Amino acid sequence: MSTWHLKRPPQEDAAATPKGVGQEVQRVPESFQVSDKLLALKVLIHHQLLEKVNLSALDNMPRDQIAKEISDIIVALLDERGEVLNRAERTILSNDVLDELLGLGPLEPLLKDDSINDILVNGFQTVFVERSGVLEKVSTRFQDEKHLLRIIQKIVSAVGRRVDESSPFVDARLPDGSRVNAIVSPLAIDGSLLSIRKFSKKPISMQRMIEYGSLPPEMAEVLGAIVRGRRNVIISGGTGSGKTTMLNALSTFIDERERIVTIEDSAELQLQQEHVARLETRPPNIEGKGEVNQRDLVKNALRMRPDRIILGECRAGEAFDMLQAMNTGHDGSMTTIHANNPRDALARIEQMVGMSGLDISARSARAQIAAAINVVLQIGRLSDGKRKVLSLSEITGMEGETITMQEIFRYRMTGRDEVGNVTGYFEATGIRPRFAQELEAYGITLDPALFRPAGRNAR
Repeated sequence: MSTWHLKRPPQEDAAATPKGVGQEVQRVPESFQVSDKLLALKVLIHHQLLEKVNLSALDNMPRDQIAKEISDIIVALLDERGEVLNRAERTILSNDVLDELLGLGPLEPLLKDDSINDILVNGFQTVFVERSGVLEKVSTRFQDEKHLLRIIQKIVSAVGRRVDESSPFVDARLPDGSRVNAIVSPLAIDGSLLSIRKFSKKPISMQRMIEYGSLPPEMAEVLGAIVRGRRNVIISGGTGSGKTTMLNALSTFIDERERIVTIEDSAELQLQQEHVARLETRPPNIEGKGEVNQRDLVKNALRMRPDRIILGECRAGEAFDMLQAMNTGHDGSMTTIHANNPRDALARIEQMVGMSGLDISARSARAQIAAAINVVLQIGRLSDGKRKVLSLSEITGMEGETITMQEIFRYRMTGRDEVGNVTGYFEATGIRPRFAQELEAYGITLDPALFRPAGRNAR
């Protein structure tokens, strides 16, 4: 191995007694299973490599070269300890140590698996993944709680966040944009908890969503017109229902000439336009100072000459500022919200307006909502794991104290097939939306046939 990226000359290392964990951990017992043996060796060798390798010098080296030279060191360390491994075991060990050194250890294979959407770590011995909406347990595990904590710290420190007893939970993101939430002791009773919502390397287009059966072509055509015609949209749904995926898909209809400002807690939107200004919140520092929340960023975004503002998720008092933006010339803005149906979504926004700290009556808040929001899109994850657009509803105004809505499209569930998949169909309700006439001002004409309940679009 080249000596220019070692902390000490190789001859000095050969003569020296291994330091750190190498002195404390004895030879792996013969009674261990191969996976246990390799796991223990991996953590041990990783610690020893940290003693030997100048990590900053690895930044400019290709992974293949690093792998070759790290492999040589691993062989020397194994010989030094008297460990005997076959070729397959050495290959597995080398790959695992490389993942530990350059990546996120046991999580790396899961992060590289494109079929996995979510990674859920419940303590160091239990890991679940979600594939196609269905959870399954995998054999991945960490050596111990300290090992898991080290990986969590590696994730959060890379984006300037921290997690410890004084700040036991954190939102962060991986370099590829994947969203991460971690919560540790004392709040996590049975071991640290880590949740990773993987970042799709290829954004799902509206056409792909049609192919997946998430919505019918007629609804997709109407949604495209809604975005191009600068209607304000709320995307409502439960956790993991696909709200951000839908927001990304809708954004593809935005004109390239428009300036978009995005605001998120953890940046994960994948807008394809060239003119996008991305803003991300900042948590308080160790002294409890320096926090920048979404409301601060929404207020600042209004000074950035945006054509549209896209708020990754509306959670609190920023709802009021978002409504103000929608009502003051930033038509075509979008956000997501956690709610079970369109009516609940409006009720939640009303509650959030109350969290702004301003003295606003319920009627006034509802009037703001009715004036600002044009369309509520309800997304759902069904019991078989499939995601569907359950409803497309239009807000039509106020009647007395109540916000009035009308449903334009909906998904009706009819039962299950022989293998347990949910069956159902999409249908138009027969109501022609008011925004169809408003869109004509943008040169967009929607065929009346799109809204006729002519037949069932089974999916």
